[in-house]
Amino acid sequence: MPNVKLVNFKGDVIGEEQVADAVFAAPVHVPAMHQVVVAQLANSRVGTANTKDRSDVRGGGKKPYRQKHTGRARQGSLTSPLHVGGGVAHGPHPRDYSQKVNKKVRRLALRSALTLKVKDSQMLLLENPVLETPRTKSVVEFLRQVGAERKPLFVIHETNVNLYKSAGAVPGAKVMHVDSINVYDILHHQHLIVTPEAVRKIEEVFGR
Repeated sequence: MPNVKLVNFKGDVIGEEQVADAVFAAPVHVPAMHQVVVAQLANSRVGTANTKDRSDVRGGGKKPYRQKHTGRARQGSLTSPLHVGGGVAHGPHPRDYSQKVNKKVRRLALRSALTLKVKDSQMLLLENPVLETPRTKSVVEFLRQVGAERKPLFVIHETNVNLYKSAGAVPGAKVMHVDSINVYDILHHQHLIVTPEAVRKIEEVFGR
């Protein structure tokens, strides 16, 4: 089983912990990760863009001018896309962008993403990230000490309002509950910082 560094909120390495092979040393399946990320981004689209085509534009009942002898191209209606104020040709209309992904593929993709973080030494275990008051400076100092200043993702096992507020002012940083963990956020953020309790929950859910 792979070992992951365990640090405290001061940035000191206080040991190592083993993580399950089934989740953090699984075969990396790139197509599964790609499919899940594409689906996740597609599902976040609201699909409400709408335009009026020539049948939706007011007017157009009368022929603008006679057919012949004007020296101009023939026109049958002012609602044509060729005219200012006319309808839009082939414009967007409300639609559903959502994609369905098999549960097994989602689980495979998540294990692959977590395995990549462990292989690249971009995952840390954080013991007891307690802040008595919201303090961004403390989070910045911690990230500097552990070398995770760029786009860190905190995954915690319980609500931590002070950590949410403190990390919210750090560029690129994000805090999420373990129940919301997903492939896109794991891959989008460079460093993954997880509480040991959250790791146990991930192993329990995705290690079967």
